[in-house]
Amino acid sequence: MKVGEAIVKIMVKEGIRNAFGIPGAGINPVYRYLKDAPIDHYCMRHEEACMHAADGYYRASHEIALAICTSGPGATNFVTGLYTAHIDSIPVLAITGQANTWQLNQDPFQCVDMESIAATVCKKVFCPKDPEKVPEIMREAFFLMRNGKPGPVLLDLPLDVQQAEIEFEIDNYEPKPVEVYEPGMEDIRKAVDMLAVAKAPVMIMGGGVILAEAEKEVIRLAEELKIPIIQTYMAKGGVPVEHPLNAGHAGIQVGQPIGNKVMLESDVVLALGCRFSDRHTGDLKVYRGDRKFIHVDIEPKQIGKVFTPDLGIAADVKLTVEAILEEVKKRGVKPLNEARAAELPALRASLERRTDYNSVPMMPHRVFKEVNDGFDENTMFTAGCGITQIWGGQLQKINCPRRYLPSGGAGTLGYEIPAAFGAKVADPKHHSVTVVGDFGFTFLGEEIAVSAVFEKPIIVVILNNAYLGLIRQNQKGAYGYEYAVDMPYNQDGRIDYLKVAEGFGCRAERVFNGEELAEAIQRAKESQKTYIIDAICVKEQLCDMGGSLENIKSWAPENN
Repeated sequence: MKVGEAIVKIMVKEGIRNAFGIPGAGINPVYRYLKDAPIDHYCMRHEEACMHAADGYYRASHEIALAICTSGPGATNFVTGLYTAHIDSIPVLAITGQANTWQLNQDPFQCVDMESIAATVCKKVFCPKDPEKVPEIMREAFFLMRNGKPGPVLLDLPLDVQQAEIEFEIDNYEPKPVEVYEPGMEDIRKAVDMLAVAKAPVMIMGGGVILAEAEKEVIRLAEELKIPIIQTYMAKGGVPVEHPLNAGHAGIQVGQPIGNKVMLESDVVLALGCRFSDRHTGDLKVYRGDRKFIHVDIEPKQIGKVFTPDLGIAADVKLTVEAILEEVKKRGVKPLNEARAAELPALRASLERRTDYNSVPMMPHRVFKEVNDGFDENTMFTAGCGITQIWGGQLQKINCPRRYLPSGGAGTLGYEIPAAFGAKVADPKHHSVTVVGDFGFTFLGEEIAVSAVFEKPIIVVILNNAYLGLIRQNQKGAYGYEYAVDMPYNQDGRIDYLKVAEGFGCRAERVFNGEELAEAIQRAKESQKTYIIDAICVKEQLCDMGGSLENIKSWAPENN
């Protein structure tokens, strides 16, 4: 059979059910067989959006989707999406077209060296020259996406390879099993030794816990030892908001007062599936202090990358937590400071940031109050970057894992809308929402058209402050100036997002206060249409942040 047909048959056998792509001359031999496959295809409006949609699909469902496009500029447009998925450990099968193998050194039309370009933002890039090797390359690609620290893989397919005839029988194809990364018992005993003498321990639930679907195991261990659980930004929703041991987020941007306080008062830290990124730690001297660290991560290279922990365990986080819990019960280890844990609910309430402002235009905080009140716990939210994303991380209340789906390590503007569409495809029964800034809406905002025409409705709330808010805050705070960041036309009528939305087949309205926003959210939910809400907000409001966990400045007004 043709290689293009073999590729499609393998994708089906490996579980691919949805594809986000844009056909083109360089990839049409594969599309020929994709046409009749049991794979739903969604034609996006920009190649980068193909990647973000497949990324959002995985985050919501933990099933791999296909992102596919043609060669040249189509392929290079994948790079930002590959980076976004790679740094957050999200597996996506990316396929791009390529020129014929005999043309690769001749600079033909739309030929670019994707192997070199994408090598640093994928787990692996394959550009097969031998058609007979394609089935085994596909098998290896799916294995790499799933094995260990997950991530995207790119297949750059020369045109003549796609059309070549090979001997292949799909019934003889079997997916390659992933490896099991078990912790060593000596490490488990050391971890329990450290926890057993801790007077103020804390657990950090990182994004790796969500990827491993180990939230319940982490909570059970925390309940056994009465240990507060801090979530990183990538683990938002891993612990229910009102769980007695929920200690919120720690960090210098999307951190919360309770999380930073609990972290700073801790003596032993059990860090699970986290990267110790700079936005989480801030000043490392403050973050580390005199406390002891146990770092668990499936990727050995991650341990010691930022700082050397007192104990590093390179293993599957779920298996490791289960083993620690078993050892704790075997030894009869008891918490040393139950009173500290008992104080958490009251502390969480007393330190909660205020959102009930009544000003007109709205405070951005009020937008998130209405979002929290207006959507149920099964709603999926995507977030990209900027001041709106930081407020979302600080203020949104997420009760379930895989319901808050942010671009974490890359902070990609343009991720929000296509990722929300991908999430909606993955879970069509529940609302998919993004809260995005007015400037951020213009990055891949055209993808609302895809949501509209395929009748997979998403809801977009534009927090319209007519500024590049985070860049302005950085310019003024770090450098003492302001330049090229004001966008008054986004509020004064010269730019009209309602007309943009309606032109793409969506419904839209503009709101000026919290009551109007609450009513608009209700209409959006009931409409069953892709819906854009332009929420006019205070222009120059700053967000809380600082350089270290002990030095976070609050800019929220007391009265408004």
